Amino acid sequence: MEFISNYPWYYTLLCLVAGFVFSAILYVRDKQNSERSKALLVSLTTLRFISVSLIFLLLLDVFIKRLVNETEKPVIILAQDNSSSIIAGKDSTELKTEYTKSMIHFVNAIKEKYDVKTYVFDSESKASESFDFKGKETDISKLFSDLENNYANKNIGAIVLATDGIYNKGTNPLYSIDKFNAPIYTIALGDTIPLKDVWIQNINHNQVAYLGNSFPVEVVVNAIDLKDKSVTATISNNGKILKSETITINSNSFSATLNYMLDADKSGIQKYTVTISTLEEDKNKQNNSQSFVIDVIDNREKVLILANAPHPDIAALEQSIAFAQTYEVEVALIDEYTKPLKPYALIILHQTNTIPQRINNELKANNQSVFYIGNNFANYSNGVNSKSLFNPKTNEVEAAYQKDFSLFTLSDDLKSFIKNFPAVICAFKNNKVTNGANILITQKIGVVETDEPLMVFTEINGVKSAGFLGDGIWKWRMRDFAEHHNHNLFNELISKTVQYLSVKADKSFFRVFTKKIINENEAIDFTAEVYNQSYELVTEPDVTLILKDDKGKAYNYTFNKKQTMYSLSAGQFPAGEYNYEAKVKFGDKLYTKSGIVVIKEIISEKINSVANHQLLFQISQQSGGKLFYKNQLEQLQKEILASDSIKSITYSHKQLTDLVNLKWIFFIILGLLSTEWFLRKRNGKV
Repeated sequence: MEFISNYPWYYTLLCLVAGFVFSAILYVRDKQNSERSKALLVSLTTLRFISVSLIFLLLLDVFIKRLVNETEKPVIILAQDNSSSIIAGKDSTELKTEYTKSMIHFVNAIKEKYDVKTYVFDSESKASESFDFKGKETDISKLFSDLENNYANKNIGAIVLATDGIYNKGTNPLYSIDKFNAPIYTIALGDTIPLKDVWIQNINHNQVAYLGNSFPVEVVVNAIDLKDKSVTATISNNGKILKSETITINSNSFSATLNYMLDADKSGIQKYTVTISTLEEDKNKQNNSQSFVIDVIDNREKVLILANAPHPDIAALEQSIAFAQTYEVEVALIDEYTKPLKPYALIILHQTNTIPQRINNELKANNQSVFYIGNNFANYSNGVNSKSLFNPKTNEVEAAYQKDFSLFTLSDDLKSFIKNFPAVICAFKNNKVTNGANILITQKIGVVETDEPLMVFTEINGVKSAGFLGDGIWKWRMRDFAEHHNHNLFNELISKTVQYLSVKADKSFFRVFTKKIINENEAIDFTAEVYNQSYELVTEPDVTLILKDDKGKAYNYTFNKKQTMYSLSAGQFPAGEYNYEAKVKFGDKLYTKSGIVVIKEIISEKINSVANHQLLFQISQQSGGKLFYKNQLEQLQKEILASDSIKSITYSHKQLTDLVNLKWIFFIILGLLSTEWFLRKRNGKV
């Protein structure tokens, strides 16, 4: 132990001198003290000298530096698998009763020697001493990741992992055990003997379909030890069987993929159920049925291409726009077109040197978005002013992507590939970009990247427009196919452009947002926005919401107010269909929004119920632990308590303590002054 001060050493000497001078003046120079005994004067002088010196020393910011030893007990982490596959076997009753009691006894026994932390885990992990085996998914790697974050630099003596080894989420836990410098003891639960079973392994399908279209569904059916048996697979919607076929199981380890095309003949969220007929020998009938939902949309936007004459560009555009099945594309010659334009979300004008007055007037009256394509537009002035809008002289230009473009995002692959697009024909112009225009692609002549726009976007008074100021965009589609054997990058460019231009701004004063389809282990989250008549965000009024399940039970909520929006987390709900209605009263008007949320059941734990004890053995072996079974908890207890590797760790570190913070210094000074006062009082000095 040593003393440290922020002041030079002679300040300490000055404190002692100050104490000596103060006590000397008080007791030595006072002539009345000559009548007192010498022993009394020495005692009083010493007491005053020490107390005054200590008081002055406290003013010098004196610190005591000492070496402190701290002992940290080993932490034993017990992680219990809480997923439903644990009790899928015939020993479920034993696991809920005898095993639970044995586990409590095991924890209490090792608590006397170690610091025990108990966790339960399924798709997430949490500190808890109780478990109910109701988890819908299992992610062992997530457990290890959480333990690493929570116990970094801690003295982990051992990890006890109680599970059946089945994981259906996350990565292989073997890749995560190197994070710990501690043995992992595994408690093997569940049954490793495969039961006779036929089940639906997986259903692959689209999330969205469009009314009137067909969509594919792929069903993977597996079976174990049911050779020469036959089952029937059916797909139904609202109780109506849409598809049915008989499957003959021709091996003891059977797998088959069934492919169907279903018609999207009803709009909205549609629930379909795939069912495999049960057999008497089938030991697990819970996995014979699975449901999936598809959002069938009936508001496919229409896109109209009006051209001056047939051209390869038109076919390239039509195929790319129709590829996503989000739009209906129509093509017509502009001089022959007589139908109204209002039904179309976007008008594409291709190489139209002049636009008929009727079409021009209708475009302005409808405030419709227009995509101009051509190298000699006399009508495209939204975003570009040209001193010479029509010039017979042309030039071949390549494309250069503009990094500061921000209207929508493109993939990194497309951004880097734009420079590889072949040259297109552009007219000689002296173009000047107007304020508010956003250039996606500029013209590159030779090796020089110019400021001349090749593809530009603008929005004036809420009306969006775009211009591709060249001829030969079809070459870009061909180059994409030549390089990648598909048209994905070109399709992305066109679809993002069309999507931006065709999306209409929501002008409602009350808006509510949520996911239409979620999993049952996710919370239903809502956000809402309220606007005043000037379309400014406000949060003064209260927004309420009523959520109803398919049985009519209602749940009432009030949104939380944030700076510019409202938010609500309604929590997790069982699988099913829920209707919601949100309301807000602003001023003298009541606004309402309603919708449907479908919660999908998670059936991962029902598909595979065969325990993977080999994985648990590998985890224990690689980490230096051992594998035990559920009836060997007493042996595990002895193993841990007798382990020489699980030890307390003593840490030594230097500690600085400010002298003024030591309470015993205060009591010493108080004692010195009190003793001095008592002696003076007793001898008549006070």
